[in-house]
Order: sequence, then structure tokens, then C-alpha cells
Amino acid sequence: MRFRLFPSIIFLLLFIGCEEKTDIPRTSVSISVDYPSDLDGLSVQHETVKFKNVSSGMETEYSDSKQLSLPEGLYDCSYEANITYLKNGETVEGKLRGYQASLKVLGTNVKVALDTYLLEDKNDFIIEEIFFTGTLQPSGKQYYGDQYVKIYNNTDHVLYADGVSFMESKFVTVTKYDYTPDIMKEAMTVHAVYTIPGNGTEHPVQPGESLIICDTGIDHRVANPNSFDLSRADFEWYDESTVPAHMDIDSPTVPNLDKYYCYTLSFWLLHNRGFRAFALARIPEKKEDFLKNYLYTYKYVMVLPAGTFPMEQTAYKVPNEWIIDAVNTSVQASYVWNVTDPSLDSGWTHCGTIDGDKTRYFKSVRRKLLYITRDGRKVLKDTNNSSDDFNTECVPSLIEEQHTATDANGTPAVNVTYDGVTLKTE
Repeated sequence: MRFRLFPSIIFLLLFIGCEEKTDIPRTSVSISVDYPSDLDGLSVQHETVKFKNVSSGMETEYSDSKQLSLPEGLYDCSYEANITYLKNGETVEGKLRGYQASLKVLGTNVKVALDTYLLEDKNDFIIEEIFFTGTLQPSGKQYYGDQYVKIYNNTDHVLYADGVSFMESKFVTVTKYDYTPDIMKEAMTVHAVYTIPGNGTEHPVQPGESLIICDTGIDHRVANPNSFDLSRADFEWYDESTVPAHMDIDSPTVPNLDKYYCYTLSFWLLHNRGFRAFALARIPEKKEDFLKNYLYTYKYVMVLPAGTFPMEQTAYKVPNEWIIDAVNTSVQASYVWNVTDPSLDSGWTHCGTIDGDKTRYFKSVRRKLLYITRDGRKVLKDTNNSSDDFNTECVPSLIEEQHTATDANGTPAVNVTYDGVTLKTE
């Protein structure tokens, strides 16, 4: 009997020892919520505080912002509240949101100050899909030129795309510096701005319809049998390269976007690992005035093993009030922070688990379907939180529709979905 019990006793002791070693200290968290000062008669009806562990992805939710307790770690903290306030003398309902990324919860006590803002519907275009990863050739070599973005009319009325700008952030979501002056609450720092041309009514987009902007508007299957056809896209971003070895292709079938600015001297590609944020804006300034008046010079300190280096650089700033939608993208294992104000996006989305993930190719991020109206119009989720609004690592919509390759072996797409997850039944 003793011999039979002995292995069980050892296992129990080992289990208890493991439990003790993996016991993570807890930290008391005090939250101070700063409400918007311009909302008269504000009354909080219901509030929710959510902490998401950046490393494990585990979420902890509380129904109020009083004293909380969390295991030590790195967290993204989000706050939402249903409120009432006075508008033009009448009591109206609204929703507040606050967000703080990469919050270090360590030690006995941590104090968190959350700025909040009123969540507003800008009633304009949203980003439906971003295909930034690219495809692979049959040899396994990466292919360039077939990146695209879908811009969607999620309203119930016609929108005109004339003057809508597509932008990529200068700062990256995988490395954080203390940039000074810090303008994030007022503007987004960008290094690429391309704008849909038109006089204001040339490019109508019906409710529930989208338009496609792309890198190169050609049938890419000619050069890469694993790619797809972009020769019928609505617009392409084209660059007149000053580098003879790296010239861009100007499609004869797809009109060019109006290039306001881009940092590169050759041709622009979306960051193919998703280290940046992308946004749509309506810039009220003429191109010349924008380039003259919205240059942003900033400083930061780069700390490397070789030493500390003060840096100064320039980019362009786009006021947040001009921005109609923003999406932060990153890599799961490398994400550090959002490079836009939380009022624009209080989350992030991704393709790829680790930096350089070989499985990210042939995948995109696609906005989630909420419901289909009686007349067949799809309504997409838009809460200004890309973590909640987007499906990750999806088969791109154009690959689904054209039934082209989903991998380097040329395996064709079979299913067609509304959002990368929900199957179309018709």
C-alpha cells in the first residue's frame, strides 16, 4: 500500500510546489476618472472598467471604477460609461470612453488617471478592410504591389468620396518614445497622405457599398499566379520615383490618388507587418496650405546599447477633428501602444502572432458584420475600438471573391464571407 501511494504523494507535492511558484502578486489599483468639462449636467448611469493583460490576453472586467485588485503585469485599460447630460436645455443620453495602453501594474498600489471623451458618430466613411501583408510567389518569395484598402459607406445615405485622404502613421505601435511636444490629443502624426480627387460630387458611394484603393491597379496574376486582379480598383497610390532601380507602375485602367506627401523617394508600400496606424480624413486645407502649415517637428531620446542619442525629426500632423476613422495595427507579441488618440481608436488589430510571422501572408483585417438590413445592406461594427471591431487574420475579400490563392502552394479560396468569418449564404 505504501509503495502504491508514494508516486501520488510525490505528484501532489510537486503540484503544490508549482502552484506556489506560479502565484503572481496582486496590486491594488485606484482609478481616477476625468470627465469632459464641457458636458453640463453629466450623470453616470452605468460604467464598466476592463483590464486586458497584454502578455496573456486575459481580460478582467469590473462594474465600477472603485478600488480594484489585479495580478501584476502589463495591461491595457479601457473605460466605458452610459451617461445623460444636458444639450440645448434637454437631457440626452450618451456614452463616454477612456483608454490607457501599456499600463504597468506593479507593487502594492497603482494609481490610474483616465481621461474620457464623448463617443460621437461622425456619420462618414469607415475602413472596412486593410490588406497589408501581401502574397507569396510559388517559390515562396514575397510579392509586392497587391496591397489594398476597402473604404465603406456604413451610413443609410449616399456619401461622396471626393477629398477623402488615406494616411499612414509616422510612429509605430511596437516602439514607444516620449515625443515632445506631445500632440496626440490634438493630431495624428503621419508620413504618407494620399487623397481621392474630385470636385465634391464626382465619386458617390451608395449606402452599403465600398470603394477600393490599392498599391498598383493591375492584374497581378500575370506576374504572380498566387495573386489576384486589381485592374478594376477605384484608385491607386502612384509615386514618381527618383530611384531608377525602384520605379512604380502607373496602371492604365485605375486613376491615381492625389499625392499630398510621402516620405519615400521611390514608391510607398503599406507596412507589411502592420506596425502602424491607418486613417481616413477630410482635410479642409488646400494641398499647398496643408504642407506649409502642418509640419510637425518633434524630439525624443533613443536609448541603445551603444549609448543615448537625442533625436529630432519632422512629419506632418493631421488634426483629430479632421479624421473620420482610424485603425491601429500591430503584431501580437510586439504591440506596445497606440499611435493615435483613444478618441480615434481605443484598440488595435493584427495579422501575425510574432514579428516576421511567415503565416501572415494572404491575410487581412476585416471589420465585423453587425447585421444585414431587409434591403440587403450590411451594417458593420464601428465603436472606435479596433480590438472589438475587426476580425483578425482573415482571408482577404478579393481573394474570396476571385477564388484565388490562399497560400504559396496556390490553394484556391472556396468560401465567400461578409467579414472574413460570417459566411454568405446566397
